[in-house]
Amino acid sequence: MPKKRGPRASKTVSPKPKRSTTLKRHSQYFVYIVECATGTYYTGYTKDIDKRIKLHNSGHGAKYLRGKLPVTLVFKKEYKYYKNALTAEREVKKLSRKQKEQLVAEGSPRT
Repeated sequence: MPKKRGPRASKTVSPKPKRSTTLKRHSQYFVYIVECATGTYYTGYTKDIDKRIKLHNSGHGAKYLRGKLPVTLVFKKEYKYYKNALTAEREVKKLSRKQKEQLVAEGSPRT
């Protein structure tokens, strides 16, 4: 007489496919600087630069920009990876007004 097996012993379990632990985000991300109507600069990052500028000018973007509209794009730089864009945005936000003006002067074309 054969030995009895438990309920799990009769099922074959297929191994789960291995997932990569690295999250890959290949796309276009932008760090941008806009100049407000008051002359101040605002720095941000986005995936869709045109949509973000329209959002800011509609008054639904960053709270900082409310009452300082319209804004004009004065600088943008493209990044392939989200993390790089986020890091670059933090670095630009740390710059002084004078350093941002220099970045704008020697930076990318306005649109």
